[in-house]
Amino acid sequence: MTLPPWSHIMLTAILLAAGAVTGVLFQRLGTPLPYMLGSLFASALAVAFAQRHFPEGYAFPMKFRMLFVGVIGAMIGARLIPDVAALLPRMLVSIPAVLVFVLAAHALNYLILRRVGGYDRPTAYYAGSPGGLFESILFGEEAGADLRLLTLMQFLRIISVVTLVPVAMSIWEGHPVGSAAGVDIGGGEAALAWVPGVLALALAGVWIGLRLKLPAGQLIGPLVLVGALSVTGLVEIAAPGWLIAVAQVVLGTSLGVRFTGMTLRVFLRGAGLSILSVTAMMAVGIV
Repeated sequence: MTLPPWSHIMLTAILLAAGAVTGVLFQRLGTPLPYMLGSLFASALAVAFAQRHFPEGYAFPMKFRMLFVGVIGAMIGARLIPDVAALLPRMLVSIPAVLVFVLAAHALNYLILRRVGGYDRPTAYYAGSPGGLFESILFGEEAGADLRLLTLMQFLRIISVVTLVPVAMSIWEGHPVGSAAGVDIGGGEAALAWVPGVLALALAGVWIGLRLKLPAGQLIGPLVLVGALSVTGLVEIAAPGWLIAVAQVVLGTSLGVRFTGMTLRVFLRGAGLSILSVTAMMAVGIV
């Protein structure tokens, strides 16, 4: 395997370090997915203001990114699948209502992005997804969506939700709630001994996902592998929080550097569309 030029390695390290610092700031602000959104924000700013200083032909190392996408998939499988399996009998009443909301919100977002925003079909479909940030980006990338617009819309929608929903709820409740109240996002630490195991399962899952040509195999492969092991009780994974934060920083940084060439006009248009999208979803939720 040929290593990238030293200047590329150094720039990647600098971007990751800046992303980690910004992630800490976003965490203190109570932002969801703080390390991913913080690193995305930091690397996008670097592209906007310092791209001319980047080494010629620079690109974020995708094989490095793939490993940490696998880590995210493994942790989703370890946490989500067992929890859902345990709660499923108690969720039978609420699942249909949530399904109706998600389908209605997704359809409405798609129409907004297609008719008002003028986005192509893959971009509008995956950018309009009302949840599943990681999955939307990876599936959209494979479907040929414009990853810059997709990431921008998902990022701005999260910012809009974090801003508008707590304010609306605060007005409704009569006191600050959610991020309007400055809620801190934390997580427990597990033994360092879990790190090699998580990395090994992530690599194995990525290999399986790509080998079987699963959609977004680098995410779905580890998710299914670890989810199956967790449900059967063969393993009980509890990775340290910092490993998940590192994975978010790597993915966020790799997405941020793709904002190359995005104009202020496109950004402001995306901001308007995201506010329209969130307002429409809130209206659907009220109905």
